[in-house]
Amino acid sequence: MQLNQIDPITLGDRLRVARESKQITQAVASEAINAARTTLVAIEKGQRKLKISELKKLADLYNCSVNSLLREEAIHVDLVPRFRKQMSSHANAGEKAASTMTQLAKAEVELENLLGVQRVKNYPPERPLLPGNVERQAEQDALELRQWLGLSQSPIHDIVSILEFDLGVRLYIKKMDSSISGLFAYEDALGACILLNGNHPRDRRNLTAAHELGHLVSTRRVPEVLFDDDPQTSKEEKYANAFAKAFLMPSRALINKFKEITSGATQFTRRHVIILSHTFCVSREATVRQLEDLQVIKKGTWDWFTMNGGISNEQALEVLGELAINNRDQGVSEKPTTYRLNSLICQAWQQELLSEGQLVKLLDIDHHELRDILDNHDLDGSDADDAPSLFD
Repeated sequence: MQLNQIDPITLGDRLRVARESKQITQAVASEAINAARTTLVAIEKGQRKLKISELKKLADLYNCSVNSLLREEAIHVDLVPRFRKQMSSHANAGEKAASTMTQLAKAEVELENLLGVQRVKNYPPERPLLPGNVERQAEQDALELRQWLGLSQSPIHDIVSILEFDLGVRLYIKKMDSSISGLFAYEDALGACILLNGNHPRDRRNLTAAHELGHLVSTRRVPEVLFDDDPQTSKEEKYANAFAKAFLMPSRALINKFKEITSGATQFTRRHVIILSHTFCVSREATVRQLEDLQVIKKGTWDWFTMNGGISNEQALEVLGELAINNRDQGVSEKPTTYRLNSLICQAWQQELLSEGQLVKLLDIDHHELRDILDNHDLDGSDADDAPSLFD
């Protein structure tokens, strides 16, 4: 019945995506159903009706269920092919990361549909790159976005929440190969998606998130993988880098804070760097480099610190005290998802819409990771019965 009801073009597109995601050729797939390759092409274009026996064979070949291909709410998107041109180096790591982002985005859409939740998108206006100085354009666009979000010159302590809740971006944090900092993709069915490397410290993830936000503002339909060893000399990358620094560390705010904490001092010390870095929630190196670019301090200041022992986390702990201790997310992220997706997971589980086994399969995580999400969510069963209802 489901096979007769589904649009052949929709089913064909889902079959194509499922095949490509497993890197199976049309020749292999057509052989599996004892048909010519031209027949498979016609099926994927919706020009030839599929038999149920053929559908079952293809589902087995693609390692997916028949139901997942037929159900109305299924989202069939594979972001990997979109990234392949950007992944000439570290191809395997890049493909794995793109596949992870696809899995998490599809899982989030499935949970939204299951719970009847409609995601609100509030993307800023797109600002195509213009001739001239793209870094100056980026700084202006970053300041305009700050004003649009009502942030003024205030430091941004939680860029993840801004991206997720204020803008409606699908954002995920997952441990990845150390060569990758982040990924950005825009797809009509999903919207804007960002994946950050959970192996990186929070201050570094913040800068990566702001970098990918720059791509959403300027070149949102071009997928991007941010590799650590890339020269980043293109106009798009120069724009994204300048946007990230201006968005997290507005020039006037950074200079004013610099003057405040160095008042009366004759030298720029590690203590000053640690306080500035903590205030703007970015790495110490990024903070000092930005001050150098603004010509507030001498060029080569960060290199001097590096050559003279650097600035350690132990020194930061001495300077910040409890402020450093209470910063729970400063280290690597042990959670595979972020606030919004965590909430959807827990709601689906609490309402018994999905079992733990189904959630593990949907999210492609292990039982330990899922149990950590459920245990750390504010859904204590002993309090839930007495909690105020959201409805009259």
